[in-house]
Parts: sequence; C-alpha cells; structure tokens
Amino acid sequence: MTAFTARALSRRRVLSSGLAVLGATILAPGFARSGPSLALDSANALAFDGSTILAATPDGLLRHDGKSWTKLGDVGPPNSLSTHPSRPGVIYAGWQDGSLRRSDDGGASWTAADAGLPGAPILSLTMAAHAPGTLYASIKGDGLWRSEDDGATWAFVMDRPYLDGAEHDVLSLVSVANETGMGGIWLYAGTQAGLTRVPDCFCRWQDVVAGDAMDALVAGDAPANAETLPVGEPVTILALTPDTPERLLAALPSGLWLSTDAGVNWAQATPDPVTALAVDPVDPLHVLTTDATGLRVSRDGGTTWTSFDQSKDS
Repeated sequence: MTAFTARALSRRRVLSSGLAVLGATILAPGFARSGPSLALDSANALAFDGSTILAATPDGLLRHDGKSWTKLGDVGPPNSLSTHPSRPGVIYAGWQDGSLRRSDDGGASWTAADAGLPGAPILSLTMAAHAPGTLYASIKGDGLWRSEDDGATWAFVMDRPYLDGAEHDVLSLVSVANETGMGGIWLYAGTQAGLTRVPDCFCRWQDVVAGDAMDALVAGDAPANAETLPVGEPVTILALTPDTPERLLAALPSGLWLSTDAGVNWAQATPDPVTALAVDPVDPLHVLTTDATGLRVSRDGGTTWTSFDQSKDS
C-alpha cells in the first residue's frame, strides 16, 4: 500500500471553515414507535456503557442492564455508537441522515452534537483513547472530522485514505493508544480495501507495521513480514479497549480476526461473519457479536462462544 500525504486544500477543508454549518441537519433522527425488539441478529452496532450493553436494532436503541432489555425512548436506530469507560452514561450516536447526538444519562435523553458536520451519513465514531473529550467521526464520501469539545463543534481533519488507486470510505474507526509512532496516538481505520491508520497529526495514511512506523517511512524500509489480514477483504468493524490497545478485533466477511500486537499480526478467531461487535472495557476477553444466529458472547477473547440468552450477561 502506498502512503499519500493529505492534500493541502480540498473541498472538505473549505467546508470545515464554517460553510458546513449551513448544511448541518437540524432535524432529529427518525423515530421508531414499536416496543423493544429482541431480533438482535439484525443489530448493526453494539457498545458497552459501563456494565450495561447497548444494541442498535431496526426498532431502535436498546439497553440491557443485566436483567432485561429496555428501549431508549423514541430515538430511531443509529448506525454507529461510541462510549468510553472513563465516562459512564455518555453515549454518542450517529445516523445515516447525518445526525449525531449525545446522551449524558445513559440514553434517557439526547442533545444535538453535529454542529459543523456536513450532513452526510456517519459511518463510524470513536472517542480518543486517553482524551475522551475528543471525538472522531468518519463521514460517507468525505473523510475524517474531529471535535475537541465533546461534539459542540467539528472540523475536517483528513481526506479519505487512497488505497489501491482510489479513495475509500472509512467504515470503522478506533483510537489506538500504543507506544509506537507519533507518541502512540493513532486512529486505525477499516475500509473496503483493508486496514490502514493515521497518526493524529493527520499527516498521511500508512500501513500498520511493527515498531516506529514514522521512522520506517522516513527510512523507506519495507514492512517486516507479518501475518496480515486477508488481502482484498473489507474491514467492516474494529473494536478494542483503551487500556489494552495491543488487543484488536476486526470483522471481515471471512469472520472475526484477532491481533495481540496492535494490528501487525492477525489470526482468525471465528469464521462466522458478524454484523456488530463490542469489547468490554473492564474485561478485554469479554466480547459481544451479532450474526445470523443472534447475539453471542465470548469470555475468552473469541475462542469459544455462547448465545447471549444462555450466558450470565442475560
């Protein structure tokens, strides 16, 4: 994969100067009127909020408190969620219509957090691993945006990665605080063309390599041999916990893959494709996924799985 520098000027950088405010959506996301749905095989986003579980289903956003599922108001189903273990009750949710909302009470109420965003579908959200007041969003057809004030304002920071001769949307995004590269501050991105990453100086997209990736780029060294993710497959979901950045999970059509060295080497955890994925921030071996059979739980990092209905979580 070739690394490219971000363009000095682009349509999206102009938008970030303030014109995008005029196009930002002011409408609430779509509403869902039906009761809680337990068809969790259709969930498209999962997250942990402290010890509780959040699931975005076709009928809306559901919350599991350890005993039962509860629907969170009349908010329609988001396609992306972000939480942080240091901020229980704070939830960010993004929608296909470009709306982004924040809850400070575990989803009971919501406020707009999308001032300055362009109004295009929000594909993925993540809070900075060691600075959860900073939030990153990937926007369909656009690139990466950053808020450094809890979603009050946003600015464009990076064009989409240029891979295999074309720009690609960032389908999944995580903040990885490991001790390599630009001070250990990285955003890892899953795309249709595979995995890439960018330091938060937003100087260039680059491959995931062992050691100090910036030094490798300057020296022109080729990445060391590694057990990489399957070539040509999209990386649709990425997940980790802030305190164990070396342990990274990725969902691909070929199944769920695990890296224990921050994305350099990978091994297949399960061949079953998943549609949503979350890792418990307290216990990185506690993993939730959804697939055609419903919501599943692993307590050993993805080696063995049980149905959620049969696990102690339920």
